[in-house]
Amino acid sequence: MRHSKQRWKHCRSFLTIFFGDLFSPLGPCPPTANNDHSSLFHQRCRLSNSKIRRIVPVVSLIVERLQNVLFITVDQWRAECLSHFDHPVVQTPNLDRLARRGVAFRNHYAQIAPCGPSRASLYTGMYAMNHRSVTNGTPLAARHTNIALEARAHGYDPVLFGYTDSSVDPRTVAITDARLKTYEGVLPGFRAVCDLPEGDPQLWLRWMQAHGEAVDPEGDWRTFVDAPVDNYPGVDEWGPHRAPTKYRAEHSQTHFLTDQVLEYLQHHREHHEATEQGASWFAHVSYLRPHPPFFAPEPYNTMYSPESVPDLVRAETDGLEAETHPLLGMVLNVEWISGPRNVKHLQQMRATYYAMQTEVDHHIGRILDWLDTTGQAEHTMIVLTSDHGEQLGDHYLTQKLGFFDQSYHVPLIIADPRAEFEPGRGRIVESFTENVDITPTLCDLIDREIPLQCDGRSLRGWLRGETPAHWREEAHWEWDLREPADRRTETALDLTMEELSLCVLRDAHGKYVQFAGHGKLPHIFFDLDNDPNELHNVASDPQYAPQVLEYAQRMLAWRMRHMERALSGTKVTGLGAISHRAERR
Repeated sequence: MRHSKQRWKHCRSFLTIFFGDLFSPLGPCPPTANNDHSSLFHQRCRLSNSKIRRIVPVVSLIVERLQNVLFITVDQWRAECLSHFDHPVVQTPNLDRLARRGVAFRNHYAQIAPCGPSRASLYTGMYAMNHRSVTNGTPLAARHTNIALEARAHGYDPVLFGYTDSSVDPRTVAITDARLKTYEGVLPGFRAVCDLPEGDPQLWLRWMQAHGEAVDPEGDWRTFVDAPVDNYPGVDEWGPHRAPTKYRAEHSQTHFLTDQVLEYLQHHREHHEATEQGASWFAHVSYLRPHPPFFAPEPYNTMYSPESVPDLVRAETDGLEAETHPLLGMVLNVEWISGPRNVKHLQQMRATYYAMQTEVDHHIGRILDWLDTTGQAEHTMIVLTSDHGEQLGDHYLTQKLGFFDQSYHVPLIIADPRAEFEPGRGRIVESFTENVDITPTLCDLIDREIPLQCDGRSLRGWLRGETPAHWREEAHWEWDLREPADRRTETALDLTMEELSLCVLRDAHGKYVQFAGHGKLPHIFFDLDNDPNELHNVASDPQYAPQVLEYAQRMLAWRMRHMERALSGTKVTGLGAISHRAERR
């Protein structure tokens, strides 16, 4: 609201200067509660209908012009994989230049894995313990708002390129609704310009086929998309991830999606220039890569030497690793999770993963170049983050799961071109931030009231070069193992599905993990000062008992502070309903 008042003040000044006696204000004229600026002119200004018609186009340009929003997600991207953070292998020159224009957050964490529940937290600003969409396929309750709905209510037309992995609330649709058969639905509020669900990316497949690739969109397209070239040199020594994809780099999904984004932006620009309108846009670009399978097109597949990748973080043997916790011992026996045991194959897998990131970086650079060339950059805020990380062989695991940092530590870069944020440019924030902060931040930056449901906080202060008061000193995340459709994890662990979850509190010195099935799944504590690689669970060590108790109490207090609060700050009195809103801490 404070920024709306500033915009109105500047608008009045402009009108007084350029229209003189056409504009005779009756005094301060702040926006209405619903930001209905047009009604203000009719209600508060002495103007004839003819005069209103003469100035409304100018007022619309000044008052209604919003910043463009480019909201980018990259899937399964580990936080350290930026050359801006001095990674020893991967090169990300375009994300680096974005970071120089804005702020990079070094200790940023997702709130849950895998994709669906993590994006629920990202888009709603809520911890999983509150939105309760905890697995791929768990519906997101329709009562929750989200960033797309908020942006749309604020005057944007939020468009989607990619996917959001949102499961529809079955209580809001007919039992025959096709959306009930996939967890890869579109988040309410977004208009899908290019819908590319990972399980059925038909737009990309048909485009590839039209460009000469030997893919059959109606048949077993995964044998073409997800399998590499056969008999590729070096595979015998370095494993299958050395081989390139069967499609060419110019036909990759990353290339295709970027083409679609640029085509939309160019059309939007030309249309609004032709109609003399300055309409702003809100685009969510959701890249699939570097999500598995870990195969890159030529020449990316051999871009980085497998011998140059960082050392694996893990115990001496998988048996020693399994001793950390019974749950870890169980998942290490699942082949598609534990990954290859051959060290050279693991090294190549990591090198290919880094190459996939560089490919994504290249195409994000194409968008940045377009923004610069067209002058749109000076009106466009950019937010880039990931839904979760990737184990990448660390702790003998692949994928995203459990309690290790590698699965939840993700990048965050925010760049806003406005002068207000000049003091923060190029800054690297070391404090803990979370994906639940993204929706509050975007709402704040577009001057939309932050929804009460949000568990996170706006990062605006950090962007301005400040250090916000009472900022959190830890990160939090959850993981849920339930499988309501077949109950296999319940059977394997002899627990109910309500006992199949864990919660993590991690600060600079320690990490505490609490399991809902506490009787059978013991808690975990890692002393990060002495064990930064998280190899020794010391939760049952008597000398750590005071620290374990302290962290457990902090976790309980955190959960209590963030309980659902839709009406808890409201009281019905003789004067009516009175509400108060406290800051999240």
